[in-house]
Amino acid sequence: MWRASILTIFPEMFPGPLGISLAGKALASGVWSLDTHDIREHATDKHRTVDDTPAGGGPGMVMKADVLAKALDSLALDTVPHDQRPRLLMSPRGRPLTQARAAELAAGLGVVIVCARFEGVDERLIKARKLEEVSLGDFVLSGGEPAAIALLDACVRLLPGVMGKEASIAEESFADGLLEYPQYTRPPVFEGEPIPDVLLSGDHGKIAQWRRAEGERLTAARRPDLWAAYQARKKPKNGPKTRG
Repeated sequence: MWRASILTIFPEMFPGPLGISLAGKALASGVWSLDTHDIREHATDKHRTVDDTPAGGGPGMVMKADVLAKALDSLALDTVPHDQRPRLLMSPRGRPLTQARAAELAAGLGVVIVCARFEGVDERLIKARKLEEVSLGDFVLSGGEPAAIALLDACVRLLPGVMGKEASIAEESFADGLLEYPQYTRPPVFEGEPIPDVLLSGDHGKIAQWRRAEGERLTAARRPDLWAAYQARKKPKNGPKTRG
């Protein structure tokens, strides 16, 4: 079973949307499991304090290394010996989550996710517990919980049996480094615009060519970064041979 463990000060936010639709059905059927852990339970004062003012001054508060360390260490004691699951910290300064990374995580045993709040986490905790910082993009959320939910959804849908049709996964955006081609369905004409003729032709070869061309067109127009990487992968690895 693929297992997700969440460390948060708001455990009531889970499973949230993960408890419905495909992820919820998979959770109920035992394809994956989710356990949440309240970081405040590991605070030592009567106010269950998990944060303090930043060293050097500045606005906001920083999550304390000692409290988070206790939370992570107690989790390790509750799991199987030598838990090898990646320890992730949802952070806007982390490496962007990609479809490839989601697939890697889905192929493993599960994940441990720390959901930060306030101005972030004491850097010493990140280094001492070897947390992998992960970002959803160049924007800031009120906390790591919504980001954790998105990451888990991206992983859970890739678990065997969750999506049902493996072919649909293979043709999704980012599966081959391109954005997905446009999709159409009935009615054949909507507000004067028809479905492209090629999609109604029954010629699967031409349909595949059209979809590939549209995926390339959209990627080049909307995601120059992905397009450049795609173009680089298509270039021959060996240079032209010269005669001696």
